[in-house]
Amino acid sequence: MTQSDRQLAQRLETATRRLLERRAETSSICPSDVAREVYDGDDDGWRDLMEPARQAAWRLVAAGEVEVTQGGRIVTETEAHGPLRIRRARPRD
Repeated sequence: MTQSDRQLAQRLETATRRLLERRAETSSICPSDVAREVYDGDDDGWRDLMEPARQAAWRLVAAGEVEVTQGGRIVTETEAHGPLRIRRARPRD
């Protein structure tokens, strides 16, 4: 991973955390929210950041910070296909 790749990864992870902090405890965000937050342009170039935003979410899952859901159900990276939502990790009983 190059320095610029690492910087982008960190920016995406930070944006994910910030977006979740600004929402209600039970709210979720879409990876596109993260991509749009990080993208500097006015066009649809944010779309190129969708996969990196998803990968940032999976790193945060591995760190125990967030959960990724589909249809309200927590999914793993191998299970996930299609639209995703990201939410704060909930305490496990």
